[in-house]
Amino acid sequence: MQGIRDRVAIVGMGCTQFGEHWDKSANDLMVDAVYEAVEDAGISPSDIQAAWLGTSSSGRRGSMLAYPLKLDYIPVTRVENACATGTDAMRNACYSVAAGIYDVVLVSGVEKLKDSGYSGLPLYPEVTTSQTDPPCPAPVQFALAATRYFHHYGLSFEEGKRILAQIAVKNHHNGTMSPKAHFHREITVEQALKAPMVAWPLGLFDCCGVSDGSAAAIITRAELAPSFRKDYVLVKGLGVACGAREAQTRNDYDFVHFEENVRAAKTAYREAGIEDPRKEISVAEVHDCFTITELIIYEDLGLSPRGGGPADVEAGTFSLEGEVAVNSDGGLKCFGHPIGASGIRMIYEVYKQLQGKADKRQRQDPRIGITHNLGGAPGWFTSAVAVFSRPD
Repeated sequence: MQGIRDRVAIVGMGCTQFGEHWDKSANDLMVDAVYEAVEDAGISPSDIQAAWLGTSSSGRRGSMLAYPLKLDYIPVTRVENACATGTDAMRNACYSVAAGIYDVVLVSGVEKLKDSGYSGLPLYPEVTTSQTDPPCPAPVQFALAATRYFHHYGLSFEEGKRILAQIAVKNHHNGTMSPKAHFHREITVEQALKAPMVAWPLGLFDCCGVSDGSAAAIITRAELAPSFRKDYVLVKGLGVACGAREAQTRNDYDFVHFEENVRAAKTAYREAGIEDPRKEISVAEVHDCFTITELIIYEDLGLSPRGGGPADVEAGTFSLEGEVAVNSDGGLKCFGHPIGASGIRMIYEVYKQLQGKADKRQRQDPRIGITHNLGGAPGWFTSAVAVFSRPD
């Protein structure tokens, strides 16, 4: 199998402020992000030959992107794949470029959630096991994972909660240095521990917010990238894995790891040639919809050994100054999670880090960055992992 490694490059990116955009439509957000990406790449919208749009609930077809940008009858493909929507749009666009079909392609992700009235992500009918089952909101699903993780690794409620609180504190600290984040507020461990409970044992600061936002990328073939800019970013590996309801069909499902994460990472690492993720990866943007999710992701992606996540959290392994900077921009915890935009927003952060343009949150001399998304429900998640590097 021939992989994607070094065949596609990102030459421009844009990202809106994430937050409560009551005065802007999804169209407005897309225009803002795409025009920043176009300007960053030094091109005109007329240079775009094809586009992929990632959105979950804010649109139903490609013309949603074509209309506000006045794209000239080019093909636009709309992609939806739960919380991995943005990254999967990027994946599909990269394959089109690697195949030699197009030279300049736009990838856009957008979501307007605040206008929907939902206090969390919209619930999909297929999340339940039958039409008569009550829906199971995301905080409940991951609260079950938290209680199981605590039990499996012998953590008391107090010990486990303190570990999760430290993850929240880290991400909120990073978010204060990220101008486009929704939340810019430092919190303390004690504040996280005393916050109102959402779904035991997950409190308010264990959960990401609800936001609006958009992000965009301009990609091209790697051999063409130097004609756009010197500090382009190479796509090294892409992996997507979809579960088949294993949690509902197996009696040995452990709920302390998500196999979809493991499989997607394995595919992306193999394509990128990564053998020791903890030693080789400088920056990782992971899907911290809940603090317990980030903790499990450390282990699923090979950044921590099994059961070793709590010790690494306490050692500061994933701080900006640690071995691997995880969620250097504050993650979903500070940006919220406008579904179609999140994956591309993560790529935007890795892109800036690898270019050395991340300002106060800049990681020293980063070489390889990854992004990760996880959407769905335990046992039948969709997980996406993407690997990027500097051209040198």
